[in-house]
Amino acid sequence: MASKFLRVRCECGTERVVFNKATRLIKCEKCGKNLLKPTGGKSIVVSKVLETLE
Repeated sequence: MASKFLRVRCECGTERVVFNKATRLIKCEKCGKNLLKPTGGKSIVVSKVLETLE
């Protein structure tokens, strides 16, 4: 399974590009809510995924 980048949107409307196998908790830069949670492999996406980037 290939690693990919994702464009995600927080509930507050802020968009961010993140790695789908992040090794640390990724939070929204504007409101501080969690966007991705690390699991030791593929991260759990907590926010809305807008698109997958190659």
